[in-house]
Amino acid sequence: MPSLLPREVFLYVIEHAPLVAIDLVVRNTQGEVLLGWRTNRPAKDSWYTPGGRILKGETLDEAFRRVVQGELGIEKERAQARLLGVFEHFHPENFAGVPGITTHYVVLAYTFIHDLDLEALPRAQHSRYRWWPVEAALQHPQVHPYTKEYLAHL
Repeated sequence: MPSLLPREVFLYVIEHAPLVAIDLVVRNTQGEVLLGWRTNRPAKDSWYTPGGRILKGETLDEAFRRVVQGELGIEKERAQARLLGVFEHFHPENFAGVPGITTHYVVLAYTFIHDLDLEALPRAQHSRYRWWPVEAALQHPQVHPYTKEYLAHL
């Protein structure tokens, strides 16, 4: 059974190894992309895609279902999404704000179409959500560069 690491152990892992994560590039039927305003590090205070790390002991299918449920509050299978690509993210900070420890992610980005009620979305990682036309998101200075990288691959 996958489990979360204690804070100090997780920080040690971040200092010494990359994390593997799944990010969700969700589009609605109008072709707009869902972005949330990040409330935590890394990438705090930017528009970013929902997502989360894969836990030890999880299969990709299990991790996908958990991330979709936790980030979007819906049920979806990985087979219902398309792999957008594998991306590397190098953040100059970490979740705890400890100086000198960067965060390195290897991210499996998946995309799918799903119309979501923005008001019903979970608020653990993002304080608010918005549907963005792709071109507008690519031009906006507060959309994180890693999010823009995903959008350029749509």
